[in-house]
Amino acid sequence: MTNHTKLSVNINKIALIRNSRGTNNPNLISVAKDCERFGAQGITVHPRPDQRHVRYDDLLPLSQIVKTEFNIEGNPTQDFIKKVLQIRPAQVTLVPDSEDQLTSDHGWDTKRDKDKLIDLIASFKSEGIRVSIFLDANPTLIDTAYQTGADRIELYTGPYAWEYHKNREKAIAPYIETAKAAMQAGLGINAGHDLDLDNLSYFYQNIPGLLEVSIGHALVCDALYLGLENTIKLYLNRLNPTFEMR
Repeated sequence: MTNHTKLSVNINKIALIRNSRGTNNPNLISVAKDCERFGAQGITVHPRPDQRHVRYDDLLPLSQIVKTEFNIEGNPTQDFIKKVLQIRPAQVTLVPDSEDQLTSDHGWDTKRDKDKLIDLIASFKSEGIRVSIFLDANPTLIDTAYQTGADRIELYTGPYAWEYHKNREKAIAPYIETAKAAMQAGLGINAGHDLDLDNLSYFYQNIPGLLEVSIGHALVCDALYLGLENTIKLYLNRLNPTFEMR
């Protein structure tokens, strides 16, 4: 299977390191530029209410320098909605996090939340922003996901990653079925959370229509040992085995 899948680098953990010392080291703007220079095809950020990662005041400066695709993800609070409409990134990814969420751990219940999502998504799309919604691997959610007006879904891949080394065929099965249902409905497919150098190739090879993966935590952890440039190229290689490592 040959997909043209983009790698969007989530730079939240870079911001977390910066924030821990109250300085501008590492410089988030420089890292975003370098990620693109090293081959990343997008930059993802996830501002949280407690501002422990990327902050709202990072969004405008980042939007002015990202040359590939800027993806802002997060829980659609009033502050989040206001900022995204102001910045107008290429894509917004809506995630149903609670305010004190350590990390994203579930997708939308599109049957229950459909009406709320319809209004939200319409407001973003009216400003020309592509909308993706975070979704568990469950094909029964696809019909109502489509009815929300979303352009894409982002498959929450945490459960896949946790089960990958136990039984990868079983782990990926619901993702394949959900992706097929999404394609049939005309929804684009993104994926993210706990994808890494071990499990990414198998996911890419088996998920039809995979347009984009957003990877941050594992990529930054790998970069501590392998270097940022080399790490990004290794991830690109997992998405395109013919990618030439230099």
